[in-house]
Amino acid sequence: MPHDASDAAGATHDGAMETRGLEPVPDAERTGKVRELFPTWVAANISVLLLTMGAGLVVFNGLNFWQVLVVAVVAPVLSYGIVGLISIAGKRGGAPGMALSRAVFGQRGNLFPGALIWVARWGWETINAVAGAYAVLTVLDLLFGVKSNTLLIVVTLLLFVTCTFLVSGLGINALRVCSKWSTYLFGAFSVLVLVYLVANTDWSAVFGKPAGSTAMMVAGIGTIAAGGISWVPSGPDFTRYLPRTASSRAMVGSTVGGAGIVVLPMVLMGAVMAVSTPDLASAQDPVSFIGELLPMWISVPYLLIALIGMLLINSMSMYSAGFTAQTLGIKVPRAAAVSVNAVISLVFGFLLMVVATSFIGSFISFLTLLAVAFSAWIGVFGVDMLRRRSYDAAALMDTTRTSAYWYRGGFAWQAMTAWGVALLVGLLFTKVDWFSGPLASSWIGENGLGWAATIVVAGVLYAVLPRTASPTATEPAAEIRETVSI
Repeated sequence: MPHDASDAAGATHDGAMETRGLEPVPDAERTGKVRELFPTWVAANISVLLLTMGAGLVVFNGLNFWQVLVVAVVAPVLSYGIVGLISIAGKRGGAPGMALSRAVFGQRGNLFPGALIWVARWGWETINAVAGAYAVLTVLDLLFGVKSNTLLIVVTLLLFVTCTFLVSGLGINALRVCSKWSTYLFGAFSVLVLVYLVANTDWSAVFGKPAGSTAMMVAGIGTIAAGGISWVPSGPDFTRYLPRTASSRAMVGSTVGGAGIVVLPMVLMGAVMAVSTPDLASAQDPVSFIGELLPMWISVPYLLIALIGMLLINSMSMYSAGFTAQTLGIKVPRAAAVSVNAVISLVFGFLLMVVATSFIGSFISFLTLLAVAFSAWIGVFGVDMLRRRSYDAAALMDTTRTSAYWYRGGFAWQAMTAWGVALLVGLLFTKVDWFSGPLASSWIGENGLGWAATIVVAGVLYAVLPRTASPTATEPAAEIRETVSI
């Protein structure tokens, strides 16, 4: 039976480099721990861009401190709650998210959402590469007075992307080790920054700001949640090594807890900083303001630790992107597939740093479109996951007509129809700097809920359409032993 080129027999993750590709992880190798998810999702959010986004809630959305607090609590619970739920599919199937997606859309049908998600990751990785490069430039300026120029931008961007490629290429074990230590360091220095802000902020100005509209608060939740939504298809990538009996509740709790413990304080700190420095929300360089607001003895180590965090974010994204590239038929090992996204983020990052006029405007527009693109897949995959408890390992890897997931001509038309219609509906409600859907002025559009409408439309439509026949799982007994419900 033909298999993907990524199907390396005997591949493992026990060594320094993970050599396993798309192929499902055998039960004997599922030695991961649920508690490892907590630092993983802490690391996925260690980005100074959250400070900029928190500032944007005050400057652009007109929210006061208490409204920002609501946004900072609700957004990660909502978005990473979805990440945690979808990640349950990883322990059931033992394969990356976009490989499991073949069971839903069909071997050929999966190429369509897979390609869109892969392209969307280019933008996400570009944004983080740019933020990382700006962090390096800011540290060089603070320590040595070296000012940014085109050559230095290229060098710092290349350095950041190269480091990202090395970590993501090594695989899951390298990511786990880096996530653990960056969590400790970033947590300690974030507390230090928080203490400094508490002691040096004009709190009367912070609490004296009038409240903004409810619509802007709801839209703010969508903006912050978009970052989490972009991780949903990657959730199973980080749970495929968990045993089938791992607690689903604990998986969701660790995911939400890890993200929330970073998002909440970072967004609030950004909102507080914006009161005294409103220009930071619209700055072309979203990082240098930290050197202006904090003393050097705090700002330099904080930026260096945040730099490691942003490197990890990109490494995690590229790790998943390598799997997605393989599902698209790129016949190379996972580590080599990662290099494609590394080159793309390098090129696009240069354009964003040198050519673009507004970083935050480009960032928010990208997040908005990203959320819609990922939400169409989430609605379909989520409903399918509620219906099934296992995946046919052999069928996932068989990309020919003999696959049980070939369906009709390689397509599951119910999933494809629901995905395509939902994607179109979401865009109708979406408004960004350079695009406005015809329904963007509606209540859903004004409240920035295009992504939520996309999930609902995709899920409902897929649920009511006739169900595609699904093959019997290869290991049903193992799934029956799962004692903890979603």
